[in-house]
Amino acid sequence: MSMQTYGIAEGLKTVATHPAHPRINPESKQRFASKVLALSGILQTTLETNELLALFAKELSHFVDFDGVSYRFSAQHIDINLGEQTQHSCEYKLVVSEEELGELRLHRFYPFEEPELETVENLLAGLLYPLRNTLLYQRALTTALIDPLTGVKNRATMDGALHREIELAHRLGSELSVILLDIDRFKWINDSYGHLFGDQVLRAIATCAEKSIRESDMLFRYGGEEFLIVLSGTAKDGARLLAERIRVNVENLEPHPAHDVRPTISLGVTSLCDEDNATTLFARVDTALYKAKQTGRNRVELA
Repeated sequence: MSMQTYGIAEGLKTVATHPAHPRINPESKQRFASKVLALSGILQTTLETNELLALFAKELSHFVDFDGVSYRFSAQHIDINLGEQTQHSCEYKLVVSEEELGELRLHRFYPFEEPELETVENLLAGLLYPLRNTLLYQRALTTALIDPLTGVKNRATMDGALHREIELAHRLGSELSVILLDIDRFKWINDSYGHLFGDQVLRAIATCAEKSIRESDMLFRYGGEEFLIVLSGTAKDGARLLAERIRVNVENLEPHPAHDVRPTISLGVTSLCDEDNATTLFARVDTALYKAKQTGRNRVELA
C-alpha cells in the first residue's frame, strides 16, 4: 500500500512533507475560492462528526474520484471510516490556529495525481472551520455528561442510560444487572485527612472500578461516594462475581504514601425482573447495599 502524507493548515497554507514543495498556488486558490465558500456553507448545517464527514465526502466526490474516507482524532476517540480502504491513500493532518483537528485519509485503487491532490487540498479549506466547530460542540456535550472529579459518567447521564437499558432488556428479553457501591466510612476519611485526600480516594476507587469492568459496562458516579454500574447482558451470578472482584481490587489498592489508609467498599447487586422499572430496580439494589453496610461493610450483598 502506498501513502502520501501532507499537512493542511489554516488559510490553506500547506506544510508538505511529501513532496517537498507546496502545490497550491494563488491562481488555483482564487479559482477554488467560491467552491470552498459553498462547501463550508454546506458543512455548517450539521454538528455531528459522522454526518459532517459524509457531507464532505459527497461534495469532494464531485471533483475527485476516491473509494473511501477515513478520519481519526484520538483526543476525542473519534475513528470514522466511510467507503472502502483500498490500496493507495493520501493523508492530511488538519490544523487551525496551531490546534490539531486530527487526520483525514482518502483511499482508492490507483495513485492520486498531482492535480487531484491540489484540488483536495483546496477543498479541505472548506472543511477546517466546520470541523473545528463540530469538535468543540462534541467536546462540550461530553464534558456535560462527565463527572469532573472522577472522570466517569455523571448522574444526569445515568438516569437516561438506565431507562434505555431497562427498556431494551424488556424488549429483547435479555439479562440486565446493576451494582451499587459505596465507599466505607468516607465521612471519617474526609474528617480525618481532609477533603483533598478524600477526592484522591474517590478518583482512585473510580479508576479501579473502571478498570475492573468490561467496555460494554457503564460506570456512573451516582452522588457523593456512591457509584452505579450497569451491566447489560449479565445475569445476577455474573454481576455478583464482578462485584466481588471490584471489592477485592479496591481492598488491594496501594495506600497513599502520606496516609496509611486502605479504603474499602460495600456493594449491592441485583438483576432486572419482568415487572421492574428504573425506580424499583434502583430501590432493590439500594436495599442490598444498605444490608452490606449494616452487616459489616467491605462485602457484597445480592438482592
